[in-house]
Amino acid sequence: MMTETESSVDVPEENVNYAAFRDLCSNNAEYFCKDTTENGQRLYLSFMSMKDDIDLVLPLRDSIESVVHQYDYDEATPGNGYRSFLKILDSAIVHGIQVNKKVCLKRDSVLFRKSSITKEVEACAQLMSSVHTCLKHLQVLRKHSAKNELFAMEHSTPQDLIRLTDDINQYCFYGRPLGFQFTESIRGPLRFISLSMAIFSEAYYSDGSMLSKATNSVMTTTKYVSDPEQRAKRVVNIGNNADVDFCKAFWFLSESELMQYLPSIVAPSAAICKTINIPTEPITLNVNGKEIDIPIPMSHIGSKSVHVRLISYEAREGMVGEGKNTKMEPPSRGLLIHCHGGGFVSQSSKSHEVYLRQWAKELRIPILSIDYSLAPSAPYPRALEEIMYAYAWALKNCQLLGSTGERIIGAGDSAGANLLTAMSLKCIEIGVPTPHGLFLAYMPTYIGFIPSPARLLCKLDPLLPFGFLTRCLKAYVFGSRLNEKQNGSANGAISPDTTESFEEISESDLLELQAHKSPTSEMSDTLTYGSLTSQTDDTRDLSTIKEPDFTGSDTSQKFDLLDKFVLDTDGTKIAVLKQESVPATAAPAASSQFEFSLQGKVTSFVSKLRGRMSNLVQMKSSSSASMYLDVPQNPIEPEVYAMKPTDPYISPYCASDELLKQLPPMKIFTVHLDPCLDDCVSFAKRVKNLGNDVNLTILDGLPHGFLNFSLVCKEAYDAAKQCAHQISDLFDLDSLSPQT
Repeated sequence: MMTETESSVDVPEENVNYAAFRDLCSNNAEYFCKDTTENGQRLYLSFMSMKDDIDLVLPLRDSIESVVHQYDYDEATPGNGYRSFLKILDSAIVHGIQVNKKVCLKRDSVLFRKSSITKEVEACAQLMSSVHTCLKHLQVLRKHSAKNELFAMEHSTPQDLIRLTDDINQYCFYGRPLGFQFTESIRGPLRFISLSMAIFSEAYYSDGSMLSKATNSVMTTTKYVSDPEQRAKRVVNIGNNADVDFCKAFWFLSESELMQYLPSIVAPSAAICKTINIPTEPITLNVNGKEIDIPIPMSHIGSKSVHVRLISYEAREGMVGEGKNTKMEPPSRGLLIHCHGGGFVSQSSKSHEVYLRQWAKELRIPILSIDYSLAPSAPYPRALEEIMYAYAWALKNCQLLGSTGERIIGAGDSAGANLLTAMSLKCIEIGVPTPHGLFLAYMPTYIGFIPSPARLLCKLDPLLPFGFLTRCLKAYVFGSRLNEKQNGSANGAISPDTTESFEEISESDLLELQAHKSPTSEMSDTLTYGSLTSQTDDTRDLSTIKEPDFTGSDTSQKFDLLDKFVLDTDGTKIAVLKQESVPATAAPAASSQFEFSLQGKVTSFVSKLRGRMSNLVQMKSSSSASMYLDVPQNPIEPEVYAMKPTDPYISPYCASDELLKQLPPMKIFTVHLDPCLDDCVSFAKRVKNLGNDVNLTILDGLPHGFLNFSLVCKEAYDAAKQCAHQISDLFDLDSLSPQT
């Protein structure tokens, strides 16, 4: 038996925490065992339950810890779904210690509120019990996985393995302990999102007039704020039962008008932030003397312009839409191609602008972010086609983006990282040069419905619930098939107007506000890129087109170009040029000539929000598949169980060795608590074994999608800066020969 001195030296810290947690539970259980009140007995049973669970958890933990290293990427980068649950267990123990200490310190006080603390202790006991259940399921997954493989593909069907997890009590993860596994600074934002989801669902699924909705909203807000258990029940049921339309509607909140202005207020300023509409015209690239035709995106919705957003910390020579009176920096030698995340069904470059502006400042390199069409209206392969087309356009017209194109790097997060990798594989197939490097953040690499330890994290993830994940993947893979049934179309054709991203919808709604917009020092416009000079050759090289000189006295040419512009959410530069015929640098001086009515702006916003909420309710009411949130359902539809796509452009992990060997250098960035962690680890291991240049980074304490929290969480901000540094390493501009 070890002495106290030996224990303090040799026992790992987590074991010390386990011992302290068990002692605290024993102490509190002994204190309340003689308390005959209802709350006293509930406290006693809760402490005894936690004590029993810790005794049952330790053998499971030791068993998993003994083999967990087999699944790591390498010795220097420990991380996989099994390790993630060990970290969650450690976090649960720390949370339990805090709750127990709180009881120990206050239980003798006359101000001790036994009824209140009982709920907190019971939530902690349920948390420990659920973590124990998760560890038992990890043992089952190990038995059904091949040696050193993270995905359970042997001896059982996916539905059998998923059904085993139905006994996990998800409610405790979304109640009082919500966010316990993450760093403390991000718990507040996560609780706010959870609360917002519960409140938004009440409005989305309720019937009645707007007045009754407003009244109910106040009541439900109070209910969910004061009762975490009710909030947890609502959020879990939403995650299990809500369809993809609810997911899109909820995530649309990040695209609302009020959020449109947030990046320009709190994020680093950008000299250039504009959207460019690229018409789908034939593009031919000349690669080593061989002409390669780039396919025009046609799947599902036919020919439609591709939207991209250009962000640059500095205005640079040659940038499309920029006059010559403004002081310009020389073209950058690099260009960053970005694809946003959003589960293939939501968000846009605008909602990711928060960290893109930060990257633009850190890198001093123009960023071109692609707004691809979204599922389920535009499922696979539409997004891939548009990204490939926009990339080819950028290769041919990089000078219009303020770059020489000497080094082009691709960067994407989540679904965007998947699409960017698929685009690189497509480039290899058709002979187009790939980007010189890829930065891929928390990327899903296998879209098949195969369980893994990290994917089990969806059972307790506040941002990526299990039902949300499966329905987004289903919408991306099966969207055309579902729309065929809904629209009765033989070929799955869908009206183009149903595929607008949230940003497009909000921009069209905001056109009426253009008279109320206040000029700012930042230039933010939407440019429809078309023929600026008359040429008859359809295969003309667009890079030879020069912008008209705005400094001369001839204003007709200037307004011909301006007629091609479509107002963006800021609309500043265009309005100034139309009114005063002055360059963009004079915009601040012209601000007095604009009528800016805050009351009118707010009134218009509220009116449109009311109309949008009414439309959402009408859509929900007219649907034959109404949702009953209080009835537990299996969130997995039969077709999702059968979802095992081996198409490498859907699941890059399934690509052939020959294709994977030709991928450019990659830096894969993820977090320990990411449901896509095993996807990243497995993909990185496979590519490394083929001899590719790949680096894997795994951070602790942050959730999937942490880049979007860079302004509200210090750790997320630091992680975003670390991402920028890795992207800078991929550019490696210092190694290039000096410009002549």
